[in-house]
Amino acid sequence: MTEQTAPRRSYAVVMVTAAGATFLAMLDSTVTNLVVPALHHDFPSASVAGLSWVIISYVVMFAALLASAGRLADVVGRRVVFLAGVAVFTVASLGSALAPDLPLLVVARAVQGMGAALMIPAALAVLLLDGPAERRTRAIALWSASSAVAAALGPAVGGLLVDWLSWRAVFYVNLPLGVAILVAAVRILPRQPRRAGSRLPDAVGTVLLVAGIGALTLGVSEGVAWHWNSLRTLSCLVGGLVAVVLAVWRSTRAPVPAVETELWGNRTFLVANLVSLLYGMAQFPWLLGTVLYITDLWRYSELRAGLAMTPGALAASAAALLIGRMTTGRLRGARPAAIIGLLAFLVGGLWIVPAMTVHPSFLTLILPISVIAGGGMGLITFGTSMAAALSAPAIRFAGASGMNTMARQFGGALGVAGLAVILQTGTARGVNGYQHVYLFCTVLVAVALVLAWAALRLSTPPSAPAGPISTPAQADGARSPLSRLRTRGREPHKEMEVRP
Repeated sequence: MTEQTAPRRSYAVVMVTAAGATFLAMLDSTVTNLVVPALHHDFPSASVAGLSWVIISYVVMFAALLASAGRLADVVGRRVVFLAGVAVFTVASLGSALAPDLPLLVVARAVQGMGAALMIPAALAVLLLDGPAERRTRAIALWSASSAVAAALGPAVGGLLVDWLSWRAVFYVNLPLGVAILVAAVRILPRQPRRAGSRLPDAVGTVLLVAGIGALTLGVSEGVAWHWNSLRTLSCLVGGLVAVVLAVWRSTRAPVPAVETELWGNRTFLVANLVSLLYGMAQFPWLLGTVLYITDLWRYSELRAGLAMTPGALAASAAALLIGRMTTGRLRGARPAAIIGLLAFLVGGLWIVPAMTVHPSFLTLILPISVIAGGGMGLITFGTSMAAALSAPAIRFAGASGMNTMARQFGGALGVAGLAVILQTGTARGVNGYQHVYLFCTVLVAVALVLAWAALRLSTPPSAPAGPISTPAQADGARSPLSRLRTRGREPHKEMEVRP
C-alpha cells in the first residue's frame, strides 16, 4: 500500500498552500518586534518586561513543540497535522486581534505559537511527499525562501501595519490568509491512510521534551531581564536541561519514541542541525540588531527601519529559489549551498563591523551588506533544510524538518540573549555596542562555516525507504548495533515505508 500524492496539475496549488503556511508561521515570529511601543499606548499600566511576553510566548511555544509536532505528523499524517495547525493558528490570530487586555493577548500568542509549530514540519512534509520526487529540491527551495523572506520581512510588515492602522492589524492580516490556506488544504491535499500498526509517540517523553525545550528557551530569553543567577533563570535552565535529557533517555527505550534518536546516527542529519543551531544564533541577533542600530543611532522610524530590511528579505528569497532551480539530485546541492551561504554571510559581517558609523549611510552600507548577507541566509536555510530532511527516510521527513527548525529557533533564542547581554554591558555603548553584536554574529558564522566545510558530508538515510511494510526483523537489521542494543526488549512495531 502506498500513499496518495497530488496530481501533477494540482501540485502548484499544493506548493503555494504549504509555502503560504510556512510564510505565516515565520512572519509572526518577527512581525511583533516593532509593536511594543503601540502596545504600551493601549496598555499603559504594563511594564516593558510584561509587554515583551507578547513576543516571548510565541517563540517559546513555537520552539518547544516543533520536534514533537514533526514526529506527530509522521505518525498520524501530515494532512491532519497541517490542517490542525492552520486552524489553531488562524483562530489564535483572531483571539490576539480581539484581546481586551495583555494577559489574554499573551495566552493567544502562545496558542498561535502552538499552531505555527504544527504547521512548519507538516508543510515541508507536504511539499516533499505530495508531489513528484524529482521536484523535491525545488520544493525545499520554495519552503526555504518562504521561511527566510518571512523572518526578514516581519519587522517591515509590522512597522507598516502599526504605522498605518494599529497593532491589532498585525493579527487581523492573518485571518484571510489563514482561511484561504485552510480551504485550499481541505480541497487539494490528498488523504493518507494511517500506517499499519502505528501508534502515537511516547506521551511522557513528548511532555518532557516540550517542557524542557520551553523552559530552556524561556530561561535564555529572559536571562538578562531576570538576571542569570536568579532562581527563576536557573530553575528554567537546569530544569529544562534535565527534562530534555530525560526525554532523550526515554526515546532510546520507548517503542514509539518522542525523539527520533536513530536519526542522530546519520552524520548529515547531525551536522546539519548543529550548523542550523549556530546559524540561528547569528541570524536572529543580526536581524534584530540591524533594526535596533538604525532606529537607535540613525533615528529611523519603525516603518522606515522595516522597509530598510526589505532588500535583504528579497535577496534571501531570490537566492533560495535560484539555487533550487540550479540544483539537481537528491542531496548533492545541500553542502555547496550551505557553504556558499555561510561565506556570503561571513563577508557581510567582516564588512559591517569596521564600517559602522553613527551617520546614516543606507545606500553604501546597509543596502549592499543586507543583499549579500540576506542572499547568504536564503542559501543557508535551503542547504541545512535539504540536508536534514532528505537525510531521513521519507516517512520521517516531518520529524526531521521539525528538529532542524527547532535547532534554528532555539539558536535564535540563544543569539538574542547574547545580543541583550552585549548591549547592556557597560563597556559597549553606541556604535561600539552594535559592532560587538555584529562581531558576535560573525564569529558564530565562521564556526558554522568551518563545521559545514569539514563535517557536512552527505550520506543516505539510516534506513532507505523501500517496500510497503517492514517486518520487525528487517527493521532491527536496518539499525546500527548500538541502536539494536538500546532497543532490545522493546515491543516491535511496524511502520509503512513510502516510496519517494
